[in-house]
Amino acid sequence: MTLKAGSLKVGDKHTERVASNLSRTQIVMYAGASGDYNTLHTDEIYTTKVAGYPSVFAHGMLTMGLTGKALTNFVGNGTLTKFGVRFTNQVWPGDSLDTTITVADIRQEGGQKLADLTLSTVNQDGKEVMTGTATTRIDP
Repeated sequence: MTLKAGSLKVGDKHTERVASNLSRTQIVMYAGASGDYNTLHTDEIYTTKVAGYPSVFAHGMLTMGLTGKALTNFVGNGTLTKFGVRFTNQVWPGDSLDTTITVADIRQEGGQKLADLTLSTVNQDGKEVMTGTATTRIDP
């Protein structure tokens, strides 16, 4: 899929469910894939008894990766020139996440057409867990 500048306009949105009932198994699998075995993500006893959280929680980079998949589903593979995020709340086991991507600007730079995007990922309660921006090349 390649976005076409002629079919895009500022304000266009794409929303996608990126996680349904996120499981502890998925969080541990991500720990293994990433090599990040921080106890806050993998050790329920430490996280609840020592750190004072209600449970283990997902890695921020897992949330970013899930959001990134929605982003490439929307803009296509190999078109991103920038992708950055800010984690705003924890993602807990059992959470479902939805990402909304909004076209913020369409512009020309260095002979290329670009679309600037804003990103928001929220949990099942509508609480924002991550915000971000991205820029993608688009066909004229």
